[in-house]
Amino acid sequence: MLEEFSFLVEALSQITWQNVVMWVIGGVLIFLAIVKKMEPSLLLPIGFGAILVNIPLSNVLTQGEETGIIQWLYETTIATSEALPILLFIGIGAMIDFEPLIVNPKLMILGGFAQIGIFLTLILACLCGFGFLDAAAVAIIGAADGPTAILVANALNSQYVGPITVVAYSYMALVPIIQPMVIKLLTTKKERRIRMDTNTRKVSKTTKILFPIIITLVAGLIAPKSLALVGFLMFGNLIRECGVLGSLAETAQTTLANLITLLLGITIAFQMKGEAFLSLQTLIIMALGLFAFVFDTAGGVLCAKVMNLFCKKKINPMVGAAGISAFPMSARIVHQMGRKEDPSNYLLMHAVGANVSGQISSAIVGGLILGLVAA
Repeated sequence: MLEEFSFLVEALSQITWQNVVMWVIGGVLIFLAIVKKMEPSLLLPIGFGAILVNIPLSNVLTQGEETGIIQWLYETTIATSEALPILLFIGIGAMIDFEPLIVNPKLMILGGFAQIGIFLTLILACLCGFGFLDAAAVAIIGAADGPTAILVANALNSQYVGPITVVAYSYMALVPIIQPMVIKLLTTKKERRIRMDTNTRKVSKTTKILFPIIITLVAGLIAPKSLALVGFLMFGNLIRECGVLGSLAETAQTTLANLITLLLGITIAFQMKGEAFLSLQTLIIMALGLFAFVFDTAGGVLCAKVMNLFCKKKINPMVGAAGISAFPMSARIVHQMGRKEDPSNYLLMHAVGANVSGQISSAIVGGLILGLVAA
């Protein structure tokens, strides 16, 4: 009894203000996950993990010769191999139907230009005093893709993996607030009411099977460093489209994706220890992340407006905003905004096409950044 009491006294004596603040931050993330239903499958484990790793003498972190489970998970599945974020792409790929993009391939242009925020943020982060590797890691928040942000930041050995992850997923959850404001700022009511033809052309099964294979080959030639992300994304899609792995496709997009997301959330909390997380740099990363999301959205919208100068069939500029990788949230937002402007306007399939192109583009850009650093 005396030994337990002395251990409690020792633990209490090691509590710092950083620990307390991180407990509060963890509680806020849990609140947002449960009450506001903002990315609950990820914010809840991140929030709970933030509390765990900030309890003094907690055995979730390595203490002496005793291996901590969260630290072991991080070092094994993220720091060494990036296994968790890469494996999650199998589940994401199994969820995606690329038919809207195959039917209207010019939407790929929107997905590409909706990554412009990444490169602008890279420049701005360097001007803010971040080293090039950390600046590149911060910029990838603009991918609007949590697994890509985690993988790139970790591969670049950034000291800000924790803040980058939390900021990336927080802004992904805030897409329904951020994007409408940017879209309305950059478009007129007339532009938001542009109607787009609903293409009813069906894509053959053979085409759907060949698509992920071809994209993998092209991505591998353009950006070999993207193959881990793009390859596993396309492998998940191939499982979906091949038609002979129905039960495995369903498992990949539900059980596998959910389980990996939970593990990823609580594992990444290893980078949320108070003394490292609470800093001026974290606040700057939050501002840079918002900058990246705003200019990604703006890039897609402005790209659509430029394309309209040359295209006979006009593109609703709002569809360009769906070119970010926040799938399927961004597509739903664009569709809802279109229906609000004109209840008979149906933009969902076009927005989904741009959205899935953004999923591919963000993974390729992540690979390009890794390749640029390696060069």
